[in-house]
Amino acid sequence: MSVDQNDNRLDLTQWTEIEEVPDSGILAGVVGEDHVFVWRNGNRLKAYSADCPHLGGPLNKGIVVGATIRCPWHHACFDLETAEATAAPAFDTLLEYPVSIDDKCFSVKPARAQTFRRVGGHEVSLGTMAIVGGGAAGFAAADAIRKLGWRGGVTIFSDEAEQPYDRTLLTKDYLEGDFGDDRLPIARHSLIDLGVDFEGDARVKQIEPEHKRLRLANGNQRPYEKLLLATGAAPGRLDVPGGDLPHVMVLRSLRDCRRILANVISGTRVAVVGGSFIAMEAAASLFGRGLSVDVIAPEKHPLEKVFGRELSDLVSEAHARKGVRLHLGSRVARIDDKQVLLHGGERIDADILVVGIGVEPRVQLAEVARLTLDRGVVVNSHLQSSDPNIFAAGDIARWPDPRTGENIRVEHWVVAERQGQVAAANMLGGDQAFTMVPFFWTKHFDLSIRYVGHAAKWDEARVEGDLAHRNGLVRFRRAGRDLAVATVERDNESLRTELTMEGFQ
Repeated sequence: MSVDQNDNRLDLTQWTEIEEVPDSGILAGVVGEDHVFVWRNGNRLKAYSADCPHLGGPLNKGIVVGATIRCPWHHACFDLETAEATAAPAFDTLLEYPVSIDDKCFSVKPARAQTFRRVGGHEVSLGTMAIVGGGAAGFAAADAIRKLGWRGGVTIFSDEAEQPYDRTLLTKDYLEGDFGDDRLPIARHSLIDLGVDFEGDARVKQIEPEHKRLRLANGNQRPYEKLLLATGAAPGRLDVPGGDLPHVMVLRSLRDCRRILANVISGTRVAVVGGSFIAMEAAASLFGRGLSVDVIAPEKHPLEKVFGRELSDLVSEAHARKGVRLHLGSRVARIDDKQVLLHGGERIDADILVVGIGVEPRVQLAEVARLTLDRGVVVNSHLQSSDPNIFAAGDIARWPDPRTGENIRVEHWVVAERQGQVAAANMLGGDQAFTMVPFFWTKHFDLSIRYVGHAAKWDEARVEGDLAHRNGLVRFRRAGRDLAVATVERDNESLRTELTMEGFQ
């Protein structure tokens, strides 16, 4: 991702009048080649990098609310007094630049090198906060537990060998080849920096709530003080003849992604099965690598259940215009070595198949532990399960949504991360309700869509602006009220919608 910030070329190293910075607002400019903004609170000034540490979003184009700034791209939040990231998807502090003040003017100097202060030794007597799952929620919880001051042990148990990474990049920039492994870590600081133990390729076989103990598949046991279940979701498998052939692959993990990339070369013909976000994003990325791509989806309008007809068609048009061949309203009947046979008789040449037909929450551990389930792990507003020592976050958690009054479960990356942060606070004895307005984004070639809120069903989809020319939004309304808003090239409107739904005016 990139942004043109050439409209903010004010040289902040030169003396500038303080009054040029609006009180409680920001002024954007440059320090050398760095994009920087200055925040003013009365006569106090702070200067920070304008590049969001998450994925480089232009913070100077975000929204300031009190002493917080929100990124327009992915809605990360930062405290302007301390530079700390206060809400995911960012976890690293903003780079701060020294400010000199002389009478009524100021100037900004180059930033000093930034380092992450590593956590010291543990107090073993405090016990261990255990996290099962090394994804978004798991990393966010471990990060928050340490930043909130817990001095006991913190251990993440993960089925994957890899340290936590940004799964959202797999179907986007990583699969296309724009990002390498160096861009995958969720934060610039590591679990080692946080003093968090990571047990990779460690499958937890059973939870024993009565003993506050985990049993691993290798026979080992691990005690815990509090436990966070963040086991995520498992991809659906294609149940057709040939669905188990070696060139049929799912895409959920980094291991899956590497397997796909190891099997594609110039001229590879790819069939993507499914009309999910994962499937459609993967199709765009693989086509971006110069490959031949067919999409086979049972829906005539992929993503319509979430996006409505207008945005669904906009995504499909973006694919078709680039040259992706869409077989909509079609189902796979059989898979052969080099072909896919559809119901109806059409044959599609394919060297590999990528399957993206949805996911199912991984609740087996919760079921064995006899936690209350309802198409996920039922939690209260504090993300606490029916066992007071066990919390749940991410794709498996079904929580009470204060805006709809319903218990909902969503599979959004930022939701998982922020649930991990809230669960961490409550595992340490806090009293924090999870009230986040759900948010996610999706990318298809040069089309990016941001979605705020949650609308499982609606009675009106109101279009504003010009979606065809990539400048508009859709309001998903029920009983005369906005439940969700999806925006195209209206990032600040997405932020303002979020604020409104949170109760800010």
